[in-house]
Amino acid sequence: MKIIDGKNAILGRLAAYVAKESMKGEELAIVNCEQIFITGNKKNIFENYEGKRKRVGSTQKGPKVSRTNEKIVKMTIRGMLPNARRMGRGRDAIKRIKCYTGIPKEFEGKEMTSMERKIVKGIRVKDISK
Repeated sequence: MKIIDGKNAILGRLAAYVAKESMKGEELAIVNCEQIFITGNKKNIFENYEGKRKRVGSTQKGPKVSRTNEKIVKMTIRGMLPNARRMGRGRDAIKRIKCYTGIPKEFEGKEMTSMERKIVKGIRVKDISK
């Protein structure tokens, strides 16, 4: 199992890397999901995520989008996989990915892959999940 540290990583780059590795058959664990950055204009990022949580119609509520840090990251990765919602290789690949807030005790002291980058402007996933 490959462990990836999400501290100061960019969400899109991390998601693309994880999607590619899981399609190869690799099992992955992403730790520190709350510290991953989403780059761009803060106002546009908030509008994008809040728009996904608003009502669709008069009596409908949805789409159902979770506010937890791990699920926001996993939803982004799922969008980069083929047929991740239905059946096939994408569905098998998404099952091989685990996301965690913080570092669980089972991964403490183990070797982690860091995808840390210098961030110019953006927002952390934990600020969106509030």
